[in-house]
Amino acid sequence: MNLTSSHPFWSVNNGLPANYPSLQRNVSCDAVVIGGGITGALVAVHLAEAGVKTLVLDRRDIGTGSTSASTGLLQYEIDVPLRELIKKVGPVAATRSYQLCRGAIGKLEQLALRLKIDCGFERKPSLFMARTQRETPEFREEFQLRRKMGIEVEFYDAAAVRARFPFVRPAALFSKDGGQVDPHRLTHGLLAAGKRAGLEVCDRTKMTRLEETRRGVRITTHNGCEITARRVVIAAGFESKALLNAEAGTLKSTYAIISEPLPAISEWHQQCLIWESGTPYLYLRTTTEGRVIVGGEDEDFVNAKRRDALISQKARTLVKKFGRLFPNCPLEVAYAWAGTFGETKDGLAYIGVHPRFPHAYFALGYGGNGITFSVIAGEIIRDCFLSRTNRDAHLFRFGR
Repeated sequence: MNLTSSHPFWSVNNGLPANYPSLQRNVSCDAVVIGGGITGALVAVHLAEAGVKTLVLDRRDIGTGSTSASTGLLQYEIDVPLRELIKKVGPVAATRSYQLCRGAIGKLEQLALRLKIDCGFERKPSLFMARTQRETPEFREEFQLRRKMGIEVEFYDAAAVRARFPFVRPAALFSKDGGQVDPHRLTHGLLAAGKRAGLEVCDRTKMTRLEETRRGVRITTHNGCEITARRVVIAAGFESKALLNAEAGTLKSTYAIISEPLPAISEWHQQCLIWESGTPYLYLRTTTEGRVIVGGEDEDFVNAKRRDALISQKARTLVKKFGRLFPNCPLEVAYAWAGTFGETKDGLAYIGVHPRFPHAYFALGYGGNGITFSVIAGEIIRDCFLSRTNRDAHLFRFGR
């Protein structure tokens, strides 16, 4: 599957931070992770640091699939608001899911610090904006529910928004718990740390066959090499659809642009993450180099030709939407790209064993905050492999 198109900024800007070999021999290990993006890297480093002999395999260069198209926003909010998630999964599971995502941002920060990964990690607050006046009661309810569960959040009415930004929205939630990162550099940094703990990484190696055996799995690669392992971790994101069909959510196309470096935007309160309710989706962030990333304009198809044909048009639309928010800040586009992302009915990731694959773990961080879900996946899969109890694993199970 062609997951990205045109020139995603991160992989172009960073080049190849490290060179990994393709697999040229038969291998026996404890765990093999299929997918060398941010999800696979987080799972692999958790396993390797726990003493599990682990191999990472990717059909592309490391970090050049969906990871290179990620805009790197780190949010505790999932695609389904808390008030709606409570209706879908109940108050206990909904509250715990939000708590886990909030905690994952701090865990990622500590992991990057401990492993000395230079990945542009920054703590950032976030502004979630209502699009229309009729959403105001829903935002007030969401505000009360988040405050009740212990999240530090402020409710902004139209006057409060206008006092901090050059635009007006009828209501907004301002949360202190958020962050941003360069997902491509983070991925390479995690794998470098994993290699110091014994991790093996091979890219440009395609899995062509996956067989369940009595004691584990056997994988055959495109060049005839065999890998035998106790467990396989499928962290191939949206390409896992080949194994699961439509069981793990639906796929869509999304678009993003990144600007040339800009002077500091004084009217952008605390350089927070900004995202807007409704469809089509819209979100904004800054970078450490003074650039602005704008994304959204999702479409309900994944056909690569149709998706890519719209990049120029979608880029112009994103520039116009940014201009409506920040009219005094002309935006010059440096790169524009498209990518594929997944949605689930409840907005939660799928993590764990699928009934049809008893020796496989899946780490599918679908949704708008796949990086935080990937932190959670790393912990759950490590605990499952080591036969430890993880009290949160049931929240992300298949068939929930």
